[in-house]
Amino acid sequence: MIIASVRCELLIYNTNSLKAKRSVLKSIQSRLKQRYNISVAETDFQDIWQRAELGIVTVSNDRVVCERELQRALALIDSEIEVERTVTNYEWL
Repeated sequence: MIIASVRCELLIYNTNSLKAKRSVLKSIQSRLKQRYNISVAETDFQDIWQRAELGIVTVSNDRVVCERELQRALALIDSEIEVERTVTNYEWL
């Protein structure tokens, strides 16, 4: 069994409050969970309104399947015009 995780930092544009930030993140997180076999959560920068870190995890018996799910999830994040992905770190267990 392979556990793959990715932590990615995001810059969130056009937000002026934590409420606006949560709205953007909640939308992204719900679409990720609906479309892909992953778990996702905000893991850092909860009190900063233009920055966030998302942790994304998937589990499979095949490393290729894990990589594909994570790449699809990151592609969805990259397609969002409200956010920019900056630092991205992978971890394999």
